[in-house]
Amino acid sequence: MPAQAKTTDAAVIAAARRLLEKKGMDGLTLTDVAAAVGLRAPSLYRRFENREALLHHVELALWSALAEVLRKAAQPADPIASLTAQAVAYRRFAKKNPYGYALLFQSAAPPSQAGLRAREQAFAASLPAFASLVGMERVLSAGRVLTPYLHGFVSMELAGAFRLGGGLDAAFRRGVATILRGLTDRASNKSPP
Repeated sequence: MPAQAKTTDAAVIAAARRLLEKKGMDGLTLTDVAAAVGLRAPSLYRRFENREALLHHVELALWSALAEVLRKAAQPADPIASLTAQAVAYRRFAKKNPYGYALLFQSAAPPSQAGLRAREQAFAASLPAFASLVGMERVLSAGRVLTPYLHGFVSMELAGAFRLGGGLDAAFRRGVATILRGLTDRASNKSPP
């Protein structure tokens, strides 16, 4: 099949994201990605050195997509409402992109500089709400309280770990509300960061 002249790296990355969600990490092949955009596999290697290089670009695209989701959910007027809406949006993003979500957190290797910037940009929408809630000096520690809860809940949910029934939506919101209330109480008590 001849290469299409208008195929872009962005189109290849988007196709890889779609195939990742369809076939999973183990089922994602460069041959399938190339076919999805009208290229032959050898042509894909001219754009991306190997599968890991393509997955790195997919990861960056996922961080960017998560940043957009969180930015849209942010509500500048009310920090609690903003962080709650962002938490719900984070969970929705993970459930819509389960294999992509796993890709964001799977590597044991330190992230690249581009990866670090992408992560920072993803969570930038949360910073004003955290600052308003707990003060600038406590933003990082507050984020480090809420984010592990979100990741843990979502990871368990995606793995099918909640098997006892009950309302997961209500449990998720209750956990977020409890953490945010605790952060607010801590900020009002002026305890150290």
